[in-house]
Amino acid sequence: MANQNIRKWVRKNLFNSWYNSLLTVVCIWLLISVITNIINWIFNQAQWSVIQANLSLFLVGRYPVELYWRLWLVLAIILSLSLVSWAIFTQRLSSRFNTFLPIAWALSFPVVLWLIGGGVGLQPVDTNLWNGLLLTLVTAVISIVLSFPLGVLLALGRQSKLFVIKNFSILYIEIVRGLPLIGILFLAQVMLPLFLPIEFRLDRVLRGIAGLTLFSAAYLAENVRGGLQSIPQGQYEAAKALALNTPLMMLLIILPQALRAVIPALVGQFIGLFKDTSLLSIVGLLELTGISRSILAQPQFLNRYAEVYLFVGLLYWVFCYAMSLASRRLEKQLGIGKR
Repeated sequence: MANQNIRKWVRKNLFNSWYNSLLTVVCIWLLISVITNIINWIFNQAQWSVIQANLSLFLVGRYPVELYWRLWLVLAIILSLSLVSWAIFTQRLSSRFNTFLPIAWALSFPVVLWLIGGGVGLQPVDTNLWNGLLLTLVTAVISIVLSFPLGVLLALGRQSKLFVIKNFSILYIEIVRGLPLIGILFLAQVMLPLFLPIEFRLDRVLRGIAGLTLFSAAYLAENVRGGLQSIPQGQYEAAKALALNTPLMMLLIILPQALRAVIPALVGQFIGLFKDTSLLSIVGLLELTGISRSILAQPQFLNRYAEVYLFVGLLYWVFCYAMSLASRRLEKQLGIGKR
């Protein structure tokens, strides 16, 4: 029965006339030729030794080899919390752990940074040695964590009735959204130190994170504002009927519903921010794209652009797809689009 349905669909959509049949045959031939050439290049022509020889540079850059155990410990912490989170979301673990999960993630954040950067009992590792995928993940995660609450505050500020707060929020959002990210990154690297005391100097990585955070917050604010506008007026009236003041009404009633409605947009912004970390290479930070250029400058690996950037693209795709998958799982768990 299934084979008959397939044959009917093929006959109806691909071979229903002579010109459609010809077009189908030509497209199949082109598709087979492209796939054959790609497979031939991957297995016979590509020189994957550039990836094998520089794998550690791609992943952790110049991070001291003798301190790799700290990165393995960080990976173990993140994987453990991720598995617990997945078990809770898929209801394989009791929902009573829902309260402790955000606390565990919040506590793991400073622990992970302490392990990577050192200090207070651990050998410090200069941020100039944080390169490759390690730097990409650190800057992306910190920027996401910082830009999300800032974006929520800007969205609430834009809807505030207080003149100063409302207009400051509008001015900030419109100015930042009107500037390219690379311009903001250059301003963060060059101009930000001018506004700080001479004895207080921000690290280059921190300045890069500041630029990403300030840029992303403006776009997140508009996403959150769209969610706030989607809340029916009846929700506000119900909250007031419960004698909730404005902060509690926003925190307990309005904001959770608004964020729930814009989860796809928020995750899309997070994915965009993760990919935007590649622009840090332009301001001298050797994240994943920047370290790739350094590898391509090695005499024995000149002109190996296809292999290097294909591998880098694969790494970006893995993490972006993981965020997309987590977003769909969260939407399904919350029943978005069903009720």
